[in-house]
Amino acid sequence: MKTGHTGKRVGWLLRILVLGILLFVVLYPFLWMVVTSFKAEADIVAFPPKLFSGHFGLQSYIDIWKRIPFMDYYKNTIIFATSVTCVSLLFDTMAGYAFARMKFPGKNIMFLLVMGTMMIPFQVIMIPLFVEIFKLNLTNTYLGLLLPRATNAFGIFMMRSFFISLPKGLEDAGRIDGAGEFRIFAKIMVPLCKPAIVSLFIFHFMYQWNDLLYPLILTTDESMKTLPAGLATFMGTHVVEYGVIMAGACLSLLPILLAYLFAQKQFVQGIAMTGMKG
Repeated sequence: MKTGHTGKRVGWLLRILVLGILLFVVLYPFLWMVVTSFKAEADIVAFPPKLFSGHFGLQSYIDIWKRIPFMDYYKNTIIFATSVTCVSLLFDTMAGYAFARMKFPGKNIMFLLVMGTMMIPFQVIMIPLFVEIFKLNLTNTYLGLLLPRATNAFGIFMMRSFFISLPKGLEDAGRIDGAGEFRIFAKIMVPLCKPAIVSLFIFHFMYQWNDLLYPLILTTDESMKTLPAGLATFMGTHVVEYGVIMAGACLSLLPILLAYLFAQKQFVQGIAMTGMKG
């Protein structure tokens, strides 16, 4: 019995050790980013590179507020990411429900066409998209940023997968009580898919928040730039200001980190329940 107990303890310690190593590997780039944001530029580019070396200070955080309109970029990114995420959640959820639970002609073909859009790189459509937004006189506007991303193929696929996993009897019970299709969707189905919605919210918000190319193309005015586009100004052809970039990256990471911390339980539950069923 004692040998078996010792073996279990050794196995437990080995698992903890392996998980600790993996955690360090995953978190090390973030640690490097945070530490680098407090270093002087000369210490950052020194060779050989060292994590803890040189003098530490807040100069990079001070410079980023002086060099660029950081608060305006922050505001634009919040408006862009939040509005696109909320609108996309609404349409993705409705479309996912329709493809999963409703019957209409051409449903399977339409769903395949929607999924096919996931295979088209943004670089293929970015010029026609810019021309379209320009002709509609929507460049440098929040509406111009919102409309092309009002829905998302991945979101539709994820919500469809969740709705398929729900029992068929739920909507039948609603119809027996005299509820219409929209009421069944709003009162029965949506409350049940809260974990999936939270998961999709984090996916969408993180993607929009970190996107560089899309808002960079559709915004030519300095006052409409987002954080990724604003931080890109510190990356020149011959000189890269690593300290300021890392300081901006740390500040821009905070909303995503807070969103995940507050919704961690629902996020994990949503991924587990969705299961990405076909």
